[in-house]
Amino acid sequence: MTERLFLFDTTLRDGQQTHGVQFSTPEKRKIAEALDALGVDYVEGGWPGANPTDSEFFEEAPALRATFTAFGMTKRAGRSAANDDVLAGVLNAGTPAVCLVGKTHDFHVETALGITLEENLENIRASVAHCVDEGRETLLDAEHFFDGWKANPDYALKCLLAALEAGARWIVLCDTNGGTLPREVGRIVCEVIAGGVPGDKLGIHTHDDTGNAVANTLAAVDAGARQVQGTLNGLGERCGNANLTTLIPTLLLKEPYRSRFEIGVTEEALARLTRTSRMLDDILNRVPLRTAPYVGASAFAHKAGLHASAILKDPTTYEHVEPSLVGNARIVPMSNQAGQSNLRMRLLDMGLEVEKGDPALGRILEEVKAREGQGYSYDTAQASFELVAREALGRLPHFFEVKRYRVTVERRKNKYNRMISLSEAVVVVKVGEEKMLSVSESMDETGSDRGPVNALAKALAKDLGPYQGYIDDMRLVDFKVRITQGGTEAVTRVVIDSEDSTGKRWSTVGVSPNIVDASFEALLDAINWKLVRDGAPERPA
Repeated sequence: MTERLFLFDTTLRDGQQTHGVQFSTPEKRKIAEALDALGVDYVEGGWPGANPTDSEFFEEAPALRATFTAFGMTKRAGRSAANDDVLAGVLNAGTPAVCLVGKTHDFHVETALGITLEENLENIRASVAHCVDEGRETLLDAEHFFDGWKANPDYALKCLLAALEAGARWIVLCDTNGGTLPREVGRIVCEVIAGGVPGDKLGIHTHDDTGNAVANTLAAVDAGARQVQGTLNGLGERCGNANLTTLIPTLLLKEPYRSRFEIGVTEEALARLTRTSRMLDDILNRVPLRTAPYVGASAFAHKAGLHASAILKDPTTYEHVEPSLVGNARIVPMSNQAGQSNLRMRLLDMGLEVEKGDPALGRILEEVKAREGQGYSYDTAQASFELVAREALGRLPHFFEVKRYRVTVERRKNKYNRMISLSEAVVVVKVGEEKMLSVSESMDETGSDRGPVNALAKALAKDLGPYQGYIDDMRLVDFKVRITQGGTEAVTRVVIDSEDSTGKRWSTVGVSPNIVDASFEALLDAINWKLVRDGAPERPA
């Protein structure tokens, strides 16, 4: 018999408290819909009335299968629950569920709130009862609970029981400061259950200040908690919350959770996890964390020759799960540490089968090592490596030829007599016997200059004749520059990450003393790799 484990996402509320993060209303809607498609049970939308964005989001509430939840706080002392305007704001959002934060640490009650312990108990009891009477599923976020339990367990338990007796569906134990460790969490959850709060009414909400948010969540589940709270990509205040992109696959794929529990995420939804994670990073204009468990670009990367050799025989030698289960992919990077096992594995991934001992393997490795000596890095630019390998094997289609390009940067006064910069690029390409000239400026819709590389990228992708349809959905998602030598002989390495409408991302590299030349080389590789992958025909003779 399996038990139901409920997933509560707080990306749109606690995740929005991340330093530097602020969602717009359309972004909140997009994230909520992605969470719903993933299969979480609760989506916490924010705090109605706390800011215009949250208020607008609740007014235009998305249609979700998940239980849409509004966040607020228990009533204030000295007034009834029915006459508390803050509590009324939460109820007026009209969500099926409400989550109320309440103090459970005696220190915070007396110091932060400045009220008696008994007044705080009444605030919890009356607030929960009022929400239940209004027909709402009610959760209590027991703030600072673990610190409160360690300081005064009797009082902390009274707070939980007050909410439970008032009709709360869930009592959520919060490690608000993020300082509790897994063994403590497990022990305290067991003591809470023994004190009269059933495990099927207990939730866990952890923060990652010691790097233990996921471990603490699993410890609570092991001890009997049956609701798991967290955020996509571990967003959250300070060091973040428990990361659902780590917890969900762990609960679905790892024992004993796989056998003991049922969650709302299907195998099909799990296969979209990596794409969902990267969608959030895209909204935040962040580069995805390569080393993120399960969904990171390096989560299934095998660089050492010994590892790659074993992976070629059986992937389970160095992989704890199959990458495709979470929508990720295996990568065998090429670098000057690579051997022929890595190379053959990488070529197979490209769809190129080369026999063991083929002299071409040695030539490709020597080429990679020579290029890395010049400043190239194929460890993180797999698409560029593929083009190098295909060229060496005589299997690289040729689509178009760049005849020339020019980039100019001008400083001039605008109509407001302010100095502005304007970058312009001209690119001439030849497809078959036809030449095409494209000109682009880097000015965006706000009138700001986006720089010479932006102008060059737009010009290069503006008109490729018969190949235009293959590249229209391409976009540049990251641009990294590194100076590999100092002084007057400095060499610039540019790595560009590109993405298309399928969600596929690829990286290309360019190297030159001139940053624009290096950028152009990486941009050119990005387009050529896309054309190869999508099976574009070779250019006419």
